[in-house]
Amino acid sequence: MTKDNGGFGRAPTQHTVILSGFGGQGILFAGQLLCYAGMAAGWEVTWIPSYGPEMRGGTANCTVVISDEPIGSPLIRNPKIAVVMSPEAMIKYEPMVKPEGLLLVNTSLVREPAARTDLRVLEVPASDLATELGNVRMANVVILGALLNARPIVELSTVEQVLDKQLKGNKRRFIEPNKRALHAGARHAETLFSHSVPVPVKV
Repeated sequence: MTKDNGGFGRAPTQHTVILSGFGGQGILFAGQLLCYAGMAAGWEVTWIPSYGPEMRGGTANCTVVISDEPIGSPLIRNPKIAVVMSPEAMIKYEPMVKPEGLLLVNTSLVREPAARTDLRVLEVPASDLATELGNVRMANVVILGALLNARPIVELSTVEQVLDKQLKGNKRRFIEPNKRALHAGARHAETLFSHSVPVPVKV
């Protein structure tokens, strides 16, 4: 099967991603979108959710592995990419990212800058951008768009196709707003990188 390589003429060997925040931010949904998009593009994928006892306000995270080969283990100790949507997530996962990895930070809520200098840090005011689009709950899709601009694991159009398939019934009214949020995050990522590593980051 022909694999989606983001239009960059090469395919990743394996991407390991942790997305984390608190309940109600749509962390698990963002991970599912990434996982389903990877599957639609022909990759091997895994998705493992984890959340606290509180459905809203408690901790929530998920791990996603996308690979062009069979995945030996879905467990991730040191991800190449981490998305942190809350201060607690920043504290927990910044130290775990592999050197020269990518850390995406929702700076609408995470006020402390990243301490590490061996990472590429992408600062995304995801909650603010989502609010400007009309719904703060789309911050998860905003930051997913930023991630896919920084690391073209799959094309944005593939994620759009997943949104079309996954949002059914009365949720279909959220398809177009989520597509706009996805592209808003991608546009933001084009202009804002900080704490770049001193050598090229291998994808």
